[in-house]
Amino acid sequence: MANRNVILLHLLESDTYEFFGSPASLFDKHEANELLIAQTSLNNHFSKMAAQGKELVYRNAYCEIRKGEIYVKPSTRGRKKF
Repeated sequence: MANRNVILLHLLESDTYEFFGSPASLFDKHEANELLIAQTSLNNHFSKMAAQGKELVYRNAYCEIRKGEIYVKPSTRGRKKF
C-alpha cells in the first residue's frame, strides 16, 4: 500500500470539514489571516509535534487542522506486464 499525506481542516464556526493533500494546497484556498496561522508556522508546528511523537493537530478558536496519512492502493497504470 502507498501512503499519502492528508490535511483535514475543521472550521469550527460553520462545522464544516475540508480535506487537502498538503499545507500548501490548504493555503491556496484559505488565507493565513482567515485561519489565524501562517503556512510556515503550521509546518513548524507539525514538525515539532512529530519530533515529540505527539498527534499532529493544531487548534485555535477558529479551526482545527490535523495531518495524517491516507492509504491508497498502488497503481499499475503504465506498467508493462511480463
